[in-house]
Order: sequence, then C-alpha cells, then structure tokens
Amino acid sequence: MPPLLIADIARKAKVSPATVSRVINQPHLVAADRLERVRSVMSAADYVPTPLHRRRGPKSRLATPKNIAVWFVGAKKNSSFNWFQDQLLQTQHSNDRQRLEISVLFTDTPDDLPRALAERQVDGVIIQGMEPSAACMAKLGDLPHVWFMTRRSLSFPGDYVEPDNDANGRMAANYLHQHAHKSVAVIAADPGYSAVSQRVTAFVDQAKTLGLTVHSILGKSKPVNFLEIVPVHDESDVLAKRFCQLSPRPTGVYVPVDHFCGSLFRSMRLAGLKSDRDFEAILGNLNPVIYHNLDHLPPALDINLTTLVRKVVDHLVWRIDNPKTLGRIGVCVAPTLVLPASQANQMIA
Repeated sequence: MPPLLIADIARKAKVSPATVSRVINQPHLVAADRLERVRSVMSAADYVPTPLHRRRGPKSRLATPKNIAVWFVGAKKNSSFNWFQDQLLQTQHSNDRQRLEISVLFTDTPDDLPRALAERQVDGVIIQGMEPSAACMAKLGDLPHVWFMTRRSLSFPGDYVEPDNDANGRMAANYLHQHAHKSVAVIAADPGYSAVSQRVTAFVDQAKTLGLTVHSILGKSKPVNFLEIVPVHDESDVLAKRFCQLSPRPTGVYVPVDHFCGSLFRSMRLAGLKSDRDFEAILGNLNPVIYHNLDHLPPALDINLTTLVRKVVDHLVWRIDNPKTLGRIGVCVAPTLVLPASQANQMIA
C-alpha cells in the first residue's frame, strides 16, 4: 500500500493541505477541532511526519510561509478595495525572503468576527475600517494583529501603523506661511473622521504659532463610514459660500483630504473664485486618480501609501515572530510634500 500523502490526509480530514502542514509544523496556529480531526486521521493511518532534517530534496532557505489576513471591518466586499489588494501584492512580490499568503476578509459590522480569525486559520491579521467591538477584540485574543491607517480611537489596544496626521497639518501650515499667506483657512467636509480631526487641529495650532490668522470651515459632524466617503456637492457649496463670506478672505487654503477637493473647487468656481488666482490650496492627500482629474494641480502632501502598506506587513510579520514581546508599538509614516511640475521647475530655475 503506497504511503499516505498530505493531500490524502487533507481529503480525509476535510481540510486543506495547508492546514495539514500547519498541524505538522505549527500546531499552535490551528483551531482545536481541526487539529483533532487531522491528528485522528494521521493516527488512524499510522502516519508519522518525517523529521525536517531527514526530508528529501534541497532545504529551502526561505522563511516558512505566513498566512495573514486583511480584515475590512464594517464593509461589504466590492471592487473599491482593489487598491489595497494591489498594494499588498506588490509588497509580497518585492520581498523574496518574506513568503506570505494573503487573504482579504469583510464583515458588515464591527460586532462580527470572521470565522478564519475565530478559528485561528491565519497567523495574524491587519485590521482596517471601523474599530472592532470590545467583544470582537476579546475573541481575537492573542492572535497577532496590527491596525492599519488612522486609528478610530487613541485607545485602540494593539499595535498600529498609520500616517502622521499631526505632521500633515503642520507641514500644510508651514507651506502656506512660507508662501507669504497671512490669513489661511482649513476646509473639511468630514470633521468626525479621525484623520481629518487630527490634521485640522495640528494645522490650526501651527498656524497660530506662526502668527497667521486662521479660520476653520468645517461640515456638520455625522456618522462616518471610514471606508467609503462620498463627497456631497451640496455640502461643498455651503462650505465654499462660508469661505467667500469671510472678510478679509483668506488667501491660503488647506484641504486635509482629497476625496472632495474636486467638488469643493467646482463650488469655488461657481462662486466666482479660481484656485490658482484667488487663493492657493494645499491638499493633505495625493490620490493620483483624483489629483490628475483636477483642472488645476495644487501642491499636496503624499501620505506614502506604499510605504505604509510595507510597514504594516513587516510589522505584522515581526509581531507573529515575537508574540511575547510586551508593549504596544506604534509606527507613524511622515508625508512628503509634492509640488506640481510648474512649481517644481520654478524652484529648480
């Protein structure tokens, strides 16, 4: 009778070959019911894994593959999240020594824990979107996890990798000050969004420190879907009107996020103001899809998304390899000022 293969064990135990491999090599990562099922099949077949040093074939110098998940909390699966998966795939391919198997999970509410996490089918998880409920976090237990992008509350009880929102606001104020603006305004439609709130506060504080007159023109606080923010043209019209009514009107404008800048600039034009003539704007994000569709390209602060993705993956891998290291670790990635080509050429000249 030919020896039983891992694929045979997987079929009999009704699990994947990867799960059988984890039972053999990393049993602490396998849910109890699956672990028992696989071991029962192995025991019934008298299957004993060959010790690693006696296995045939070349011994790989690559690290053991890690199964990580990205959990979008409070989101239904849709194509708008392809950008994140694309970034993860680029990160995966850019590091030959780091072998990763990545899955993407979605839950409609922060009260639902994906089955893959509850059953410990992965080695670790990156969390993005809404903050999971306390009950979910308790069920997550000691499964290595890292928050990605701006935390929803500063009390989030785990490691995190996020943009440096304070630096974003300060850099915007410094830029407008360096360009001789004495009166400035910050305009935002989503003051309840944690990243916006942090950037607005940092901008206002820095502008005051620099001796500038600063105005905050903010939309109404409202429940925010942290994964899908859709600009509302009517609200942009209201914010543009409030800006026009200021006297004297500010000449420098900071827009903390770029998802509604096209709508805002349209409302400004309808009010008779032109962004490259009547005021100078700086954006707190640089989304190429949005940016290159504007009729005027203002300077922007690139949050360096590719670096953020690489950092969160690297940190999760580190946390998986160092599960007993105490302390909550936070990593912030500073933004980079990006000037439009015309302005950059002037500086070189």
